[in-house]
Amino acid sequence: MSTIEQIKPANRADVIIYVPYYSKNKHSWLPHAIALYRQASLEGERQVEGGEPIPFVASWYVSKLPSELTRCRLQFDGQAELSYEVTMSNSEFIDYLIDVIMNFKRSKTTDFPRTFYRKLLRLE
Repeated sequence: MSTIEQIKPANRADVIIYVPYYSKNKHSWLPHAIALYRQASLEGERQVEGGEPIPFVASWYVSKLPSELTRCRLQFDGQAELSYEVTMSNSEFIDYLIDVIMNFKRSKTTDFPRTFYRKLLRLE
């Protein structure tokens, strides 16, 4: 599995169908987010305030169209009882992956945004 820094951006033809789903400030991140999406998994660490980060592995089903649904599964700390699943449209999930990449560029940590975890844990 490659790291975020090693991801080769997706080609223009694959990116173009996703462009209408995102604001202009996210368009430059889209080729990398789609490439990350196609890897079908991501390893990272959930940052915990005042505590040690908790490692996770995220995996999901890959499909072509922005409106199709993907199911994402997160397993924390390698423990089956700490597994969670969430289903959303590809375009919404890729938006979260854009946030993952932007956060990585800023902080060098691989983690989903707080809004993703709220959805994953059904707090919304």
